[in-house]
Amino acid sequence: MKLRTIGDDFPMTPANRTLVIMAKAPRLGSVKTRLAESLSLQAVTELYRCLLNDTIALAQALNQAEIAIMCPATDVDELSRAVSKTVRIVPQTGKGLAAGLASVFYHFATSGQQRVIAFNSDSPHLPPSVLETAFGALETCDLVVGPTHDGGYYLVGAKTSHPGLFASDGMGTANALEALLMRARALGLSVDLADPFYDIDVEGDLGQLAAELQLAPARAPRTAAWLKQWQQAGAQLRTGAGEL
Repeated sequence: MKLRTIGDDFPMTPANRTLVIMAKAPRLGSVKTRLAESLSLQAVTELYRCLLNDTIALAQALNQAEIAIMCPATDVDELSRAVSKTVRIVPQTGKGLAAGLASVFYHFATSGQQRVIAFNSDSPHLPPSVLETAFGALETCDLVVGPTHDGGYYLVGAKTSHPGLFASDGMGTANALEALLMRARALGLSVDLADPFYDIDVEGDLGQLAAELQLAPARAPRTAAWLKQWQQAGAQLRTGAGEL
């Protein structure tokens, strides 16, 4: 397996590009469950709705890329009411994230010519240039992967479906990236890595994101507004506790 970090030396052609957002319906208790350790289910659901819609806006700002959402089949109707009507929603085959990722490339990368990237639904603060560079990388490699700081990945891209690339083992754990790269190596795929980034899984991630969006709220305006209210509510609680 050839592995390298992508930079600015890849050709950038806008044609034949599809960005597929991996999403769920914003339903109580079914999204961002690790955040429920510190936030109410209602708050988590509202936050996820903001993250998802800001992620869609990020995707739609790309130059000449088809945008779609891949989701569990049971979520299609509810998700269609929660997001822009202009976004195509496609039900995945099977259950779980591994099945969803496999469905993305089986459905969208049938020709071998389309550059397809599966992107998570909770990184609307990602610089658009990272997505543009990832698409460019697919001109010269089989697979592009965006690592997260916690051992997972926030995007994966390819031009064709690779049976066996995604498996349920290791998904959602600290070794998800390592497991993916091992399978890519076994399949003989050349792999480029996008810039490491972070997604929103725990309360500490919210603090980091709030600080970033306070300086640049236009990057994810819905999420920035929600985080501002969250911080204000926390400050009021701390003030109230101090007055007891």
